[in-house]
Amino acid sequence: MTLVSATSSPSASRKSTTAPEKKYKCQFCNRAFSRSEHRSRHERSHTKERPFKCDKCRSTFVRRDLLLRHDRTVHAKDGGVPLHSEVKRRTTTKSSELSVPRPSKTSMPIDTATLEQIEASSDGMVDIETAAMLMTDFHHKAMASQEPEIVGDGPETVISANGPALLEPSVGYAPGAMSLPQMPWDSMLPHSVTEPKAHSISSSISGSQDSHLTFSSASTMQPHPHQLPPIMERQMSGSDALAPSFHSLNSSLPVSGLATPGALSPYPSMLGPVSPVDYRRSPGPSQALTMTKAPQVDSEDQCAKIYENIKNFDSETALLDTFRLPSMTVLNRYLSTYFNLFHHHLPFLHPASFEPTEVSAPLLLAVLSIGALYTFDQDQAYMLHIGSKVLVNQFLQNKENFSSRKCPLWTMQSTLLNMIFASWSGDPKGLEWACSIKSLLANMVAGNRYELKLRSEAREGAQPNHEEWIEDEQCRRTYYAVYIFFGLLTLTYNHTPAMGFNEFDTLELPSSESLWNVEVSDDESWRESLTASTIITFRQAHDNLFQGDPARYSAFATRVMINALFLEVWYHKRSPEALQDVVTEYKLRLALETWEKSLDLCEPETVVVQLSAPHKGHPLIFNAMAMYRNARARLVVDLKSVQEALRYHDSYEVAAAMTNARDKVHRSQEMIKVIQECFDCIEVAAVQGIRWVARTSATNWSIEHPLCGMDLMVILTLWLYRLEHDEEPATEEELAMYNKLRNLFDDDSVDVYGAKLSSTVARLWGSMIDEVVVWGITKLMGEAFKLHSQALVGYEDAISSRSGSPTPSMTSQGVQVLEMQVAY
Repeated sequence: MTLVSATSSPSASRKSTTAPEKKYKCQFCNRAFSRSEHRSRHERSHTKERPFKCDKCRSTFVRRDLLLRHDRTVHAKDGGVPLHSEVKRRTTTKSSELSVPRPSKTSMPIDTATLEQIEASSDGMVDIETAAMLMTDFHHKAMASQEPEIVGDGPETVISANGPALLEPSVGYAPGAMSLPQMPWDSMLPHSVTEPKAHSISSSISGSQDSHLTFSSASTMQPHPHQLPPIMERQMSGSDALAPSFHSLNSSLPVSGLATPGALSPYPSMLGPVSPVDYRRSPGPSQALTMTKAPQVDSEDQCAKIYENIKNFDSETALLDTFRLPSMTVLNRYLSTYFNLFHHHLPFLHPASFEPTEVSAPLLLAVLSIGALYTFDQDQAYMLHIGSKVLVNQFLQNKENFSSRKCPLWTMQSTLLNMIFASWSGDPKGLEWACSIKSLLANMVAGNRYELKLRSEAREGAQPNHEEWIEDEQCRRTYYAVYIFFGLLTLTYNHTPAMGFNEFDTLELPSSESLWNVEVSDDESWRESLTASTIITFRQAHDNLFQGDPARYSAFATRVMINALFLEVWYHKRSPEALQDVVTEYKLRLALETWEKSLDLCEPETVVVQLSAPHKGHPLIFNAMAMYRNARARLVVDLKSVQEALRYHDSYEVAAAMTNARDKVHRSQEMIKVIQECFDCIEVAAVQGIRWVARTSATNWSIEHPLCGMDLMVILTLWLYRLEHDEEPATEEELAMYNKLRNLFDDDSVDVYGAKLSSTVARLWGSMIDEVVVWGITKLMGEAFKLHSQALVGYEDAISSRSGSPTPSMTSQGVQVLEMQVAY
């Protein structure tokens, strides 16, 4: 009877056998899903987004149920209000959900009931449109809480000032089109102001009205293998006690009538791209935030003047037959990308006094060449780079009675930028050229520094006026920029440093970025600003660090001093007596620890830096921490063979050197401390999201991060390999570190190939640093890491086949081996 009934009802048969329509397709693969929340959950395995964050610690999760489980198991003993499942809320609000329409992207107010309904109906998953709407609602609450005159009860702290953001804007990457993430900064401006400007990098960063300087449209970007919109998300930190406000967000954007949040807001991630050093730790009075404006070319007449300057410099007419000056639109784009994406990592130029029509032609071309790299315009970048090199070479060759003392500052600056371009280009010939003129640049610095010393002594203790100080400070900053660059050459290629720290001795360290970019109204106010600043000499800071006394200096000086300490470590490890010289190693460790403590005293910075990075300070602090981790690791493990292989830019040779260095990585108590530095390095990327870092770090982070991270990742992968394959059982500390590394990644990131943690970490890191390429050296390093990953797997298979038995692994000790999905 049952069979007859079933067959006699065709409609029932169709209803029971027809599968639900799978109309929601993944943006990254061919899988389709019947529900949008299932697709969203699946796509997180590609994007590595972890939107559910624990506000009691730094952990992040892909799904809400994992967050709830974490809260029950980890924080149960901590007390406080526990998180609850959404099941009960879903049952009580199910009837109201049906009558509530889906919120549109333009709806602004969101009350608590709506938030609960969204969470319940989405099963803990919040899609991109809804997340953007939630962010808008939080913005309004955050801005309202910053107005004590209007809101009498004071700000309502919904996010801890000491913890990570609870919500961050998410972005989807569609094939053939990339959505530009909505930045928190946009909600601070009137809708009519933000919309016309959303597509223009020059308008959003430098204030230019040129609508042709386009990186992307407001909604989609034209497909490009490497093109990336500049991300303007920054975290702000601080206290409720102080609340300086912006004098001006942008000279071209009216901000009157806005509830502008203060720099010290308790809402760290919602207020846009601000980068003061952490005010909670930095002493000093309340200061107004400022934002530097990138120099621009305003008319075709100025373009003609620039071309005339190039023609006058080209005395041998070596350029004019083949050189073509880019259009005004393109020139402004290159200037914007240089001063907004590169300049903050090495701020030796003075943006306010940089006039494109007045600066020397070789320096302008060098600046434009690096700006072109950040727009992924390789052909223009190389043309401008070669043009600058030719003009500098002509000047030096044709100058009679050349003296480093009389060498103008622009020759040093142009040569430095050209050497940076060539050294990180990924071309071995460029590196050879840069190495061939290192001594020339070092000689220029020595001669110019001597002239600066004479000028300072001639003042007989009198304070310089603002113009004189800018000239002297630009000289000092250029010297230190050369010193930092030479340090990176030593770190990356094991090149002998061309300058010693004794070269600086009594030279003052760089000032704060706030003082460097201050707008002076009169001489008296300038002298007050200069007197209030704390500027010490290189020797004073050096002595303090080695004596264990924290020193107060600027963010730029912080970067200078870690460069000096790294070179001290390098000299020590290259010394024949290094193994017996326990005293020197103790002093170096003390100096490094003191340097880290000095971060608490760092000069407060009030210059807005529109870059996306996971730190709460100036980018120079973030970059300095990368070198700090490398220096700590170098005290124990020195991968000299890998550094020397990098000189010749052969990814197979570099990968072979990586794998062959496994004998230098041992399992010991001291090595655990080194692995902690490696953990800190990869944690930065894992917490932010591997995909997010892969797509944003090339344009927002400095080259220091892939360069300094290379040693750390090689050490980490080789240590993991030993732990997974040594017959000696792992200690409790080693197991704890292994599990801590594994827990950086969630269970949804399972690799279908079943590789061990050592090889998957190498492959993951390589895929991350070479996905978007500004500097060619990162492409080489990424390829080398992928080959290194394959070599680790091949080496494991070879051992297994020779021994005739399975290789001992961590799984035999009860520790699951992480199998991560490759970040392709």
